[in-house]
Amino acid sequence: MPRAIWLLVLGMAVNTIGSSFLWPLNTIYLHNHLGKSLSVSGIVLMINSGANVIGNLYGGHLFDKIGGYKSIILGIGISLIALLGLTFWHGWPVYVIFLTIIGFGTGIIFPSMYAMAGSVWKEGGRKTFNALYVAQNVGVAVGAALGGIVADYSFEYIFLANTLMFIVFMLIAVFGYRGITVESIMHDHNQGSGQPLKNNGQLQPLLILCLGYLLCWVAYNQWTTTIASYTQEIHISLSHYSLLWTINGALIVIGQPVLNGILYNIRTSLKGQMLIGIVIFIVSFIIAGRATAFSGFLVAMIILTIGEMFVWPAVPTVAFSLAPKGREGFYQGIVNSTGTGGRMIGPVLGGMMVDLYSMSVLFTVLIGLFLIAIITTLTYDRILKKEQVLPSCSHTD
Repeated sequence: MPRAIWLLVLGMAVNTIGSSFLWPLNTIYLHNHLGKSLSVSGIVLMINSGANVIGNLYGGHLFDKIGGYKSIILGIGISLIALLGLTFWHGWPVYVIFLTIIGFGTGIIFPSMYAMAGSVWKEGGRKTFNALYVAQNVGVAVGAALGGIVADYSFEYIFLANTLMFIVFMLIAVFGYRGITVESIMHDHNQGSGQPLKNNGQLQPLLILCLGYLLCWVAYNQWTTTIASYTQEIHISLSHYSLLWTINGALIVIGQPVLNGILYNIRTSLKGQMLIGIVIFIVSFIIAGRATAFSGFLVAMIILTIGEMFVWPAVPTVAFSLAPKGREGFYQGIVNSTGTGGRMIGPVLGGMMVDLYSMSVLFTVLIGLFLIAIITTLTYDRILKKEQVLPSCSHTD
């Protein structure tokens, strides 16, 4: 990989490590330390996710207007100011204010990093986005593990550790990203009336694809909400439940290079890759819905992880392929905000289904969501002109 991609991968890992110090512990801090109900905690996290959605869309727009370097620095700066505030003042209600600002700031960063990576290594194809995906998961695994250790010692240091990691990320961005040239944003503003038509023609397939992506995230998010609660009800310990996510992260880091080799050898299209992944998701949820012991959830998690390795990196790759010149950031912003939207809707929908009906009904509904996602994935590119080269019909390594 080019040096610029390695720098982006490093920055993504450091950024995610910092964020992962805090996000898994938000509910615990709000409920146990600030004395707020689980409902209030859920609303706070929804506000944070909403700010993240807005940040994703704005960050993608900024990338197209001012470039990746300035956009990333702005996002880090906003997040860092809020994190510094949170380090010194983390009571109620300032915690909510700072958490919302952090959601907006970090939202700006992600689409810019994805769009910059795709722009500087176009020939990398899916390898580019796979690398960022693996870096994210390394960051989640390391950050969540370290966060638990730090929190056991003192919750006060969680905020400081998060801030210090973002300072490191700022240094990486300032000294590493300034020289990264992104040719794709230097688009011709005198293209005439043809460019808006192209934008609209490419945007509609992306929105159809992202509808299925959102539904997949709604279902996937149940593993951190309703399924997590259900495992407690059937007396699976927290340590065993945490082990599931440790295995998830380890499998992604180890398995993604293996999967890349398999995909290269079978020459599957990006559309085929996503469809395989969604079918694997369905198998995982069927097993989880019937599980009554840790071993069943372990098998379901392993299968779920394989499915996400097929789907999650493929969607931003398709989005970059669909993006007209000069709109790469905006398209990545849509993808990132869609994923966040799924994580917003997931806890609310899952909680309502379990409260009104049962876990078995929820699993049935979730499988239905995956079936809809299969339809959107099958049809998202059909409205494009037949003579146009489609990203789902080409093999990109």
